[in-house]
Amino acid sequence: MPVLVMKFGGTSVATLDRIRRAAKRVGVEVAKGYDVIVIVSAMSGKTNELVGWVNETSALYDAREYDAVVSSGENVTAGLMALTLQEMDVPARSWQGWQVPVKTTSAHASARIEEIPPENITAKFADGMRVAVVAGFQGVSPEGRITTLGRGGSDTTAVAFAAAFNAERCDIYTDVDGVYTTDPRVEAKARKLDKISFEEMLELASLGAKVLQTRSVELAMRYKVKLRVLSSFEEQSDDAGTLVCAEEEIMESNVVAGVAFSRDEAKMTLVSVADRPGIAATIFTALSEGGVNVDMIVQNIAEEGRTDMTWSCPVDQVKRADIAMQKAAQDGVINYDELIVDEGVAKVSVVGIGMRSHTGVAAKMFKVLSDEGINIKVITTSEIKISVLIDRKYMELAVQALHDAFELDKAA
Repeated sequence: MPVLVMKFGGTSVATLDRIRRAAKRVGVEVAKGYDVIVIVSAMSGKTNELVGWVNETSALYDAREYDAVVSSGENVTAGLMALTLQEMDVPARSWQGWQVPVKTTSAHASARIEEIPPENITAKFADGMRVAVVAGFQGVSPEGRITTLGRGGSDTTAVAFAAAFNAERCDIYTDVDGVYTTDPRVEAKARKLDKISFEEMLELASLGAKVLQTRSVELAMRYKVKLRVLSSFEEQSDDAGTLVCAEEEIMESNVVAGVAFSRDEAKMTLVSVADRPGIAATIFTALSEGGVNVDMIVQNIAEEGRTDMTWSCPVDQVKRADIAMQKAAQDGVINYDELIVDEGVAKVSVVGIGMRSHTGVAAKMFKVLSDEGINIKVITTSEIKISVLIDRKYMELAVQALHDAFELDKAA
C-alpha cells in the first residue's frame, strides 16, 4: 500500500481530546488505503517543562542524560496516540527512535539523522499494522544512547521518514492552516498560499517564518519530498493547506512570494581593524568559535590601511560576540578601536523565485521604505531574496508597506 507520513505538532496533541481529533484524521487516511506513519511531538509545553527540570537538577548537566529526559515527552504522546487508534479499531503501535531505529550522529541535543532503515516498520505493515506512531525529535547514536535533534526536530523526523519510505506525501499538522505571505498578526491582509517552492520556503523559514523548521525544508528539497502544511483544528479538503513542492510544479506565481521578518537582531561594528588579507577570516573564525551565529556582513571601504567590519546576529548572542572579540584582541590576532553595538534593529526580507526573471524588485523595495521614512542600515541579497536591517520600531510598518507594494494579498 502507498505510505503517507503525518506529523502532529505539540499544540495538535496538547490534550487527550486533541489526540483523539488527530487520531480521527489518521483514521480517514487509513480508510483511503494508506499505510500511515504518524510522527508526534511532545504535548504542548511538556518539552519546556522537562528542560526546566534538567536545568534545576544540574546546571552543568550531562548532555546524554539531558536527551534521555527531554525525549520522553514524545514517547508519552506516541503511546497515547497508539492507544487512541487501537480504541478506534485501527491496528497501530508506538515506536521510539531506537526501535525503528533512527540512526543519528552522537551530537547530543543537536544530532543529525544519518539513516532510517525501513525494514522493521515495513515488516509490521506486512503483518497487518496500519499505523506506525513514531516519537519525533529523537534517535539513537552509534554508541546506543538516545539522542535528540534540536528544537523543532519532529518536522525533520517526519521529512526523513517520508524520504526513507518513499512516501506519497508528508503532511505537517500545526496550529496554522498553511503558509502565509507574511505573519497575519502583523499584516491583516496576509494571504494563505496554495503552493510555495522549496527554495522560497527555505528562505522564509531561515528568515524568521516559524511554520516549518529550516532543516526539514532542506531535507525535503534534497529528497523531493512533497510537504503539505495544514491546520489540525479545521475541517480538511483534498486541497487544504499549503503544498511545498518543486518550482516546476507551480504554474504561475507572484514575483515576491512573501515578506519575512526577524525581530530580535543586533548590529555590531568593529571599528578600525587592519585591512589585510585574511582579516575577515580571523574575525569570523573567532565569532564562530565563540558560538555566534552571524548573518549579514558588510565591510566598509578601507582608508589608510584600516576598515570597519559590520555584522548582524541574534540579540542574545551580543555578549558572546563581545567576549570573542576581546579574546581575539588579547591573543594579538586582531586590533580595533571599539566595538559598536545596536540592539534595536530588525531584519525584513522579501522572498520570491520570480526575482530570477524580473528586474526592479530591489529598487521598488528601497523606494517603499524610503517613502515611509525608514532608513536602511545593512542590505544583503541572494538570487531569490533581499534582506535589510532597519530600526526595530519600524519593523511592522515596513512589513505592511512591502506587503501592499508587492500586492501579496492578490493571487498571481
